[in-house]
Formats: sequence, structure tokens, C-alpha cells
Amino acid sequence: MIRVLKAFFPAVLLAYVTASLLATQTVLANLGDMGVFVPLAVRLEASLHDLLGMIAYLLLILLAFVLAMPVAAGLVRAHRVPGPRVFWFTLAGFVGVLMLHLIMREVLGIWVIAAAREWPGLLLQCSAGALGGWLFSIMSKAQPAQA
Repeated sequence: MIRVLKAFFPAVLLAYVTASLLATQTVLANLGDMGVFVPLAVRLEASLHDLLGMIAYLLLILLAFVLAMPVAAGLVRAHRVPGPRVFWFTLAGFVGVLMLHLIMREVLGIWVIAAAREWPGLLLQCSAGALGGWLFSIMSKAQPAQA
């Protein structure tokens, strides 16, 4: 259990940091597409601002992982699905973040994360979840006993 918790929180944090940075840079890239020059200093400042200011998103990603990772673990443990565990946990992170955004869209009537309004941005957010799921798979794997 301790091994799983030691893997869970870094995975959630990695997914959040990646998602936040990707969201910020996607929005700033959209400004660039409109002809607005965004200097590097502004990009860095905006990234830090969003990392600190989107803490509610961190909690939502945590909730998505609380729901998604046990499902993947149960399927892998019960041998209900073929394939390596790293694939299933990575997929669980991707799908968990996807469902988070789709549910927020349905419940609230808006895309809470502006970058996720378009398919490329939504896929980037889901990829951040996949990265967190991958880290969880790597860190939570039982190590063989030392002889």
C-alpha cells in the first residue's frame, strides 16, 4: 500500500504540472497565431502563475486518478485484459483526464480549461494524464525480492 501511495502522488503531480504547462502554452500559442508577440519572460511568468493558480485542477486530476488507477489495477490483477500493465495504467491516465474534461463540460456547460476547447488541446491534456499514468505504473510496480 505504501508503494502505491508513493507512486500515486508523484504521478498526480506530474500529470498536473504537465497539464498546466501545456494549457498555458497552448493558450499563449493561440495568441501568437493571432499576431500577438509573447516574450519568453511572459511565457515563464504565465506558466508559474497557472501552476500556482490552478490548484483546483490539481484536485480534479487527483480525483480522476483516484477513480482510474484502481480500475486499471483491478483489470491487470484479475488478468481480465491482455497486455503489459504500463499500457493499461497509461491508458487509464489518458481516459481519466478525458472523462474529467467531458464531465466538466456536461455538468458546467463550459470547457473549464480553455486549452481543451479544441481537439489538439484536449489531446494534450489527456497526454498529461497518460504521462502520470505511465509514472504510476513504473513507480508502483512490485520489485522482485532480493536474495
